[in-house]
Amino acid sequence: MSQLYAVPQFPEGVIFQQDGAPPHYGNTVREFLDTTFPQRWIGRGAIMAWSPRSPDITPLDFYLWGYVKQHVYSELINDINHLKQRITDVIHSVTPDVLTRVCEELDYRLDVCRATNGAHIELL
Repeated sequence: MSQLYAVPQFPEGVIFQQDGAPPHYGNTVREFLDTTFPQRWIGRGAIMAWSPRSPDITPLDFYLWGYVKQHVYSELINDINHLKQRITDVIHSVTPDVLTRVCEELDYRLDVCRATNGAHIELL
């Protein structure tokens, strides 16, 4: 998915951030990242290590997954098609205004990380 859809849309010189999840640590994945983002990826086994207790600084971590889970499961799911439809509906409910606020929160989180020199932060 990354190779076919995400990476072709990245701007030149982007630094790719990868967490330490076991599926993201496979040899094939790391070889792909080394080739695609030489010296420019953050993660387990990379030149730039991912801190094991780093704060959730990406919008997917601190916002989207929780939002989707909360709203998808706010009603009883009947079957897989219903689940897929709920996920689609919830994703479509994210407005541009919400995304603007999420980006502002990201700026704040990055400022805190810079101010603390990347130290462990209990709560943001």
